[in-house]
Amino acid sequence: MTDRILMSQAQVGPIEEKYVLEALHSGWVAPLGPHVDAFEQEVAGRVGVRHALALSSGTAALHLALLHLGARPGTKVVVPSMTFGATANAVVYTGADPVFVDARTEDGNVDPDLMLESVRTLQAEGEHVVAAIPVDLFGRAADYTVLEPGLEELGVPLLEDAAEALGASLGDRPAGSFGRAAALSFNGNKIMTTSGGGMLLSDDDDLIAHARKLSTQSREPVPWYEHTEIGYNYRLSNILAALGRGQLERLDEMIARRREIRQRYATAFSDLPVTLLGKSDPERTDHDDNCWLTTLTADRGPDANALVEAMSAEQIEVRHLWKPMHLQPVFSGARVFGGAVCEGLFARGVTLPSGPALTDEQIERVITCMTEILTGTE
Repeated sequence: MTDRILMSQAQVGPIEEKYVLEALHSGWVAPLGPHVDAFEQEVAGRVGVRHALALSSGTAALHLALLHLGARPGTKVVVPSMTFGATANAVVYTGADPVFVDARTEDGNVDPDLMLESVRTLQAEGEHVVAAIPVDLFGRAADYTVLEPGLEELGVPLLEDAAEALGASLGDRPAGSFGRAAALSFNGNKIMTTSGGGMLLSDDDDLIAHARKLSTQSREPVPWYEHTEIGYNYRLSNILAALGRGQLERLDEMIARRREIRQRYATAFSDLPVTLLGKSDPERTDHDDNCWLTTLTADRGPDANALVEAMSAEQIEVRHLWKPMHLQPVFSGARVFGGAVCEGLFARGVTLPSGPALTDEQIERVITCMTEILTGTE
């Protein structure tokens, strides 16, 4: 039986094993410990921010940052509709209302002008917008050249959801360094993994100090357990941080392999009726992306449902792009600005196997099967 080709399988090896065994042998098997401290310093240094807070998930990072920024019932947070549910869920955790914004056709990232327009509209209606959360979709930084100054002028904090984008950049600035704070994810299928985990990044001393307190059950600095606000059990374990340190050492080589895989797809599909997201943007190239997932839309022929089904029959995992948040039943009553672009991307877009552990033979199998399906020659 043919082995199934997975979309983004974690790749670990001797370096990660060395770090994890060291953590186990040290006795630091509970949350926190020296590997957590070192991991925070190393990621902060990589991204170029003063502070990093290692947490149990990227969702936790968004949640804590939003709490510090004042998200609560009666407030609004502007979020892309084309994103994973965690971005919007973190808003709901605080009691605030998410307001969704449409995407750009070129790369699926949030339309920056529409995001600013949505904030202006809400403010004109008397709504309190406490944050806007651009998402760096599939490892490509959003257009912060427009968003960062625009949101600053409107007095709305920018919270960067860089969950998919560690190692990417925009110009000379790394993803994770924009706005008041940023969230990273180290989930199992991300560009690098700690099995499960995330990180909050910021240059804001007060924000990180408050988030650190909240993440450890909001314990007050007294000899007994005392709490003046509700806290959370959100810290990363020392063992998982050790795994992350090993992954971070190999991040550049894993990005290079994903970038190589994307270029192979781009070359192979250049004459087919498909568009690789990001490739149609004349002002940017893959050089600044971490190429976490290569995504394409079929310009004609099979839609996303047909592609997913046909590739699955060949034992190849491809997935739909994120179903827009404004189409999710749980957010059926939420406000949305636009929506047609991300609806079209969802209808015709899929993600391709992109993990660094893929062999050349597996990539060729993906290319062959996708070509046959798109050209009707299977």
